[in-house]
Amino acid sequence: MRLNELKPAEGSRPNAKRVGRGAGSGLGKTAGRGVKGQKSRAGGFHKVGFEGGQMPIQRRLPKRGFRSLVRPRVAEVRLHELQLVDGEIDLAALKAAGVIRHDALRAKVIASGTIERAVVLRGIGVTRGARAAIEQAGGKVEA
Repeated sequence: MRLNELKPAEGSRPNAKRVGRGAGSGLGKTAGRGVKGQKSRAGGFHKVGFEGGQMPIQRRLPKRGFRSLVRPRVAEVRLHELQLVDGEIDLAALKAAGVIRHDALRAKVIASGTIERAVVLRGIGVTRGARAAIEQAGGKVEA
């Protein structure tokens, strides 16, 4: 293979449309631009998002920033963080101990780190690996 033998794959490069070259070409007369109007004229363009003078949609809709309002606020709790809470562990206890944010609606324990003492969880989600680690340490998970 030589550089002068390189060619694009068959059918990957369509032939350019030669517009305005007579009726027989299929793109004569109006050259595929339709009839009259701003877009048929030379230099006729409009801004991206322009809606004919109507307030464009990007200005009609409110700006909400980067935080999703529909995303559920689920806090993740690691196994070793459970030891910072005394007694029975529920959502309020985790918030009081400063383990999770005060605006969290739910919490879920993930299998990260280790746990040495027995704990009782009530009303908190638990992954399969975290449940095994808690039960192995002598604790239990209640619904």
